[in-house]
This record gives sequence, C-alpha cells and structure tokens, in this order.
Amino acid sequence: MPVAPEIAPEIATAAAIYRQNDGLLAKSWAGLTPEEWLRQPGQSSNHLLWIVGHLILVRSVMLGILGTSWSRPWLPLFGRGAKLVEPHEYPSPEEITTAWQDISVAFASALEQAPAAVLSAPPAEKIPTFDGKNSGLFGFLAFHESYHVGQAAYLRTWLGHDQIAG
Repeated sequence: MPVAPEIAPEIATAAAIYRQNDGLLAKSWAGLTPEEWLRQPGQSSNHLLWIVGHLILVRSVMLGILGTSWSRPWLPLFGRGAKLVEPHEYPSPEEITTAWQDISVAFASALEQAPAAVLSAPPAEKIPTFDGKNSGLFGFLAFHESYHVGQAAYLRTWLGHDQIAG
C-alpha cells in the first residue's frame, strides 16, 4: 500500500479542512434538480451554483500560487462581488460538479507538493493571511471555503432536503 505524501506542517490543518469540504460540498448538491441549483432565498442572495463556482474560482487562484494552471472560461462569473447573471449564462450543474471534482484532485495534489519557498513567501496580492505568508493565506482561504460550504448546507435545507452532516 502506498504511503500518502506528507503535507507541509504549516498547511496541514488547512489541507485537512479542504479534504473535509470536498465531501461536504458534494453532499450539498446531491439529489438537487437543475432548478434548485439556481433558487435563492432572497433577491440579493447567491444561489448554490454561484457558491460552488466561486469556490472553484478560489481554488484555481490557489493552484496558480502553487504553480499549477487550471481554468475554465466561465470562472469570471464567480469573482468576489460579481453580479448574478441570467441562468442560461452559467455553466450547467453537471459542468460545475465535474469541475469541482477535477479541481479538487488537482488541488489536493498541489498541496501535497507545495514548495516551502512558495509557502513562506508573502502573498502577491492584498489577500488576508493569518501569518503574512502564503501558508497563512491557505489557512484563511480554508476558513473562507468553510463559510461558503455552510451557505451551501443552509441552501440545501432551505430547499427542503436533508442536512449534509449530523
């Protein structure tokens, strides 16, 4: 049996959170109809498709920091502060779920191979970090992702489906 690669200690907790979020987020969309992906509890609320697309975008940014390129043409739809667009302008739920699965595999691999020089470097942009380095950025973004996983879990129960944990 192969031994799992060791994650750098400074991002080990964040990596564990990302692994946990992989499954929790997938549970949030299990059994939803395409229409449910786009339902919003309020006019200014994001729908599940936007939340998952946003998390894909953020993981693609983190992959870039780690030196791996990953993109989809629709990623700009999910940037921070992006306005909701018409439903037909978004990728389908199937495309979003496939992209989530793809980026999750790429991201897990990149975290396992994260260079120490990258983790100890300051973030290139003014992004919150817990320690002034990219390692703390990955920690902050694990918190950010968990916040959105909670939103997805809420939307699932708001839509009348069972909870994702507990």
